[in-house]
Amino acid sequence: MQVSDFSQQAAPSRRGLLLASGAGAVLALSGARLASAAPSGAYAAADFFAGQRTRAAVLSPTGARIAIMEQLGTRDEPRGVIDLLDAADPEGPRRRIELGELAVEALEWANDRRLLARVVIKQVVPGRKPPGSNMVGPSRTVTSRRIVSLDHETGDPVVLFEGERQRLRYSLDLGRVIDILPDDPDHVLMTAWERDGVMGLHRMNINDGKAERLERGNIATIGWQTHNGVAVLRRDINARGTVETIHARAPGETEWRFVRRNRIVDAPDFSWVGGGGAPNAVLVSARAEGEDVETIREMNLHTLALGAPIQPRADRDVLYGLTDARKRYVGAAYYGDRLEYDFAEEGLAAHHRAMNRFFEDDCDVHLSQISDDRNRFIAYVEGPREPGAWYLYDKAARSMTNLGSRYALDFERLGGCELLSVRTRDGALIEAYLTAPPGAAPGPLVVMPHGGPEARDQRGFDRQVQVLAAQGWWVLQPNFRGSGGYGLAFAQQGWRRWGERMQEDVEDAVAQVVRDKGLDGGRVAIMGTSYGGYAALMGAVRRPDLYKAAISICGVTDLSDMLAWERRDDDTPTKEVYGFWKKRIGDPDTDGAMLEAASPRRRAADIVCPVLLVHGVDDGIVPVIQSRIMNSALRGSRKTVDYVEVPDAGHADWADDVEKELMERYVALLRTAFA
Repeated sequence: MQVSDFSQQAAPSRRGLLLASGAGAVLALSGARLASAAPSGAYAAADFFAGQRTRAAVLSPTGARIAIMEQLGTRDEPRGVIDLLDAADPEGPRRRIELGELAVEALEWANDRRLLARVVIKQVVPGRKPPGSNMVGPSRTVTSRRIVSLDHETGDPVVLFEGERQRLRYSLDLGRVIDILPDDPDHVLMTAWERDGVMGLHRMNINDGKAERLERGNIATIGWQTHNGVAVLRRDINARGTVETIHARAPGETEWRFVRRNRIVDAPDFSWVGGGGAPNAVLVSARAEGEDVETIREMNLHTLALGAPIQPRADRDVLYGLTDARKRYVGAAYYGDRLEYDFAEEGLAAHHRAMNRFFEDDCDVHLSQISDDRNRFIAYVEGPREPGAWYLYDKAARSMTNLGSRYALDFERLGGCELLSVRTRDGALIEAYLTAPPGAAPGPLVVMPHGGPEARDQRGFDRQVQVLAAQGWWVLQPNFRGSGGYGLAFAQQGWRRWGERMQEDVEDAVAQVVRDKGLDGGRVAIMGTSYGGYAALMGAVRRPDLYKAAISICGVTDLSDMLAWERRDDDTPTKEVYGFWKKRIGDPDTDGAMLEAASPRRRAADIVCPVLLVHGVDDGIVPVIQSRIMNSALRGSRKTVDYVEVPDAGHADWADDVEKELMERYVALLRTAFA
């Protein structure tokens, strides 16, 4: 790999000075975010799909160095580079490691000298003649992933697993580092598939690329969690990829013991945090039986018992546990007015508040990395008008320095967002986010219920929302009852109330913002993905007087058919996935009439507005048949409907170029509906 020096600053600076106001006083940032040139109007939709430039910024364990991963090429012709800088002089000269025609997906420091880059390698394999034929088959592109260990001084690369030619032939993904082993600078722990299709855990030498296998899983194993370099949790997955089974093993033991099953896609309630205070204890995020909120707690590896909740919050599920470079617990992350931390260490809260003030309390400031001495922090900053940027916060230097941004978008030309408290028709209170178009002139409204439904919307950057706001439209995102993140009791208020209470909450949020903001109540549309797609269609069923267009992306349309599919495809031992959905949607054996009344497909004749349906052909979460039968029902009722199937795509996971084309179709439909 080629290493070069260059002196120009590669990222604009939003550096501010931290001022102390007396002994022991709280530090506060002075100055404000720097705007670029004066706004020249809203962005075109295509501007939101320009390629990402900065992909990551990472801090070495001691906090001495920073590496920034940049993608300078295009998707078809990538050019990956890593810029290196002295953390004590973040605006000074940078050195660059050229990776060549490679896309880089992830970057981290293995120690203070070597970096680990996960790269994507694409090779075109020529077509071959089948036996007995003179016709040459088509060529195909093979995509593989590898970890490259790089010396930050020389750029000398070592490809991990490079010497194992057999492994390279049958495994396309050798790019998973699970533990950097902070006390062993020459090794990391990695997972990789064995020749027989079973996952192995390996101790990898980052200097020569040679591996020693430590663990061998079973046919279902997808990974391990480690504490002090020892595997203590093992994760097995079902064939459908929806549920993982967690096993534990204390250091010194030989047998793995069952802990629990955890849903991966729908409302997971167990996750790894890091090591605990003793060798036989780890920290996890879990919702204990009978408790309302998910919290951080210690788990004893011998008894498998969960300890008392650590820093719990009423009516809020913990997002994740914050750890430092050595995986020591620093605090719990929650979502209140924005991203908030309850720190376990005194003094850190004041610094996080100062960072928030620097962004005028308008962004989520994620502490993505913390140096061992707690002096330097890498913050990933995202908000309604900030599409993502990395900053270095230096306590001793009293500075905040911009290291790089995902997109070149001026925050003053994006739509601002406010958090609303909505009073529902039955007296409950829910939260909703309302994004105004640039300039905030009254106009049409697009409602976007989230998916899940036991998920929630936050104030982060949402490309779909900003594309719609750029058209001069307001965008409403209600966290209706049945949403996740507010505790189990809040989610339960939506159970067996599909098509009813959850829809009413959305309608009440619409009525409030139309009234309070003076919006055009005659020009309202609704769109969403997954459950949000269902809510869009059910909204059109319930309120033909309100919605002028409905867009459903990978949405559920027939509840009875969806439940039957879940029951048929559930490969868990006790049909846990089906039971999860039966509890939340309804029981087909006793609730048939309710399920039919709440199924848009069964009520297609009640829809008046134009409908756009979009679905990935290979969707494993909501099968494509759900949109196909809705399309047939609408056409059978002589309704206006357009249907788009996306090949080689799953649950709304298509590439950016496809999303750009789809967004243009959404905008065209809404523009016609609002005309």
